[in-house]
Amino acid sequence: MKLNHLIIGVFLFILAQIMVFFQTNGQFIHKWFRDNQWVVAISGVIVSFLFIWGTRHLVSAMNGLFWPTRFIGFGLGMLVYSIGVSYFFNEGINTKTSISLLLCVVLVAIQVFWKTS
Repeated sequence: MKLNHLIIGVFLFILAQIMVFFQTNGQFIHKWFRDNQWVVAISGVIVSFLFIWGTRHLVSAMNGLFWPTRFIGFGLGMLVYSIGVSYFFNEGINTKTSISLLLCVVLVAIQVFWKTS
């Protein structure tokens, strides 16, 4: 595994997931997002590039495998979303959500650390 590609890929995915969180939920956080929907939507171009570049780095880090990249992206998205919802909307994390988040962490860990032949 190429550690530098993994770090860059994870960073790009987290950044993209943060932007997606604000694109979809910003309307409930601040009036600016509701009043500037076109600007928010057009920022999706930046998000797309972050996902494209992040995917490139993660596939490289995973020695050309695509499934680990998908699971890592999903898991990071769930973690970013849970932090955002908890912070901005004061939605506590109940037992069901805690178990789901734990499974996301396990999913990412399996993809990163489980060596295949």
